[in-house]
Amino acid sequence: MYTRTTDSAKENHWKRLHGKQKIQYVWDYYKLPITVCLIFLYVIGYMVYGHFTKKDIVLYTGLVNVSAGEQLTSELSRGFLDSMDTSISRTDLKLYTGLYLTDDPEGGNREYAYASRIKILASIDNEQLDIVIMNREAFDLFSQSGYLYNMEELLKNPNTGTVAEWTPYLVISPVTQKDPAGDMPTEDYPTGLRLSQNKLFVKAGFEDDLYLGVIKNTPRIDTVIEYIKYLYFR
Repeated sequence: MYTRTTDSAKENHWKRLHGKQKIQYVWDYYKLPITVCLIFLYVIGYMVYGHFTKKDIVLYTGLVNVSAGEQLTSELSRGFLDSMDTSISRTDLKLYTGLYLTDDPEGGNREYAYASRIKILASIDNEQLDIVIMNREAFDLFSQSGYLYNMEELLKNPNTGTVAEWTPYLVISPVTQKDPAGDMPTEDYPTGLRLSQNKLFVKAGFEDDLYLGVIKNTPRIDTVIEYIKYLYFR
C-alpha cells in the first residue's frame, strides 16, 4: 500500500513538472546510472575511433646527437611516405628526435644522456628502432656495441644495386664481438654510410660529418632499404 501511494505521488509530481524541471528531476534521481552509461559509451566510442584511425608505423628512425629543423624532419618522415605512394592517413614513420649519446663521463647533460641511452636501448629491444642518423661520436658507440648491421651484407640485397655503387659511402668501424670464452675481440667492417655529401643534409646546412646506421635486429629490412635509396637517390 505504501509503495502504491509513493508511486502515485511520484507520478502526480512528474505531471506537474514542465520543461527543464523534468530534466532536472530525471538527473536528480538517475545521475549515477546515467553517468555510468555515458562513461561506457565514451570508452566504446574511443576504442572504435582508435581502431579506425590507428596508423601502421612502417619505419622507426632516430636522430642521435643531430638537431634537425622542421623542413628536414618533414623530409625524413613525411617525404619518405610520399615517395612510397602510401596512404598518409593509414601509415606513419616514427622519427625520434632529441636523442643524445656520449661516453664522456665529464660531459654536460649526463642525466639527459642517461635517459636517452635508456630510451635507445628499450627501442632496440622492442624492435622499434630501424635506422639511426648520427654524428661520429654516436656512430662509434653504436658500432662498438655491436648494434649495427654489416652494410656490405645489407647492400647485397638485389634491390639496392651493386656494392660498388655504395663503396664511396661505406664507413668502416671496429665492432666488439661476443666470444663464449669471455674475450672481447674486435673486428673491422663497414657499419654505416656517410651522409656528409647527401643533398638533403647539405641543403639543411650541415657541415660536420653525419652517418647512417641500420640496427641489426630490425624486422623491417625491405623498408629500410627503400629508405636508404630514398635518401641517396631521391
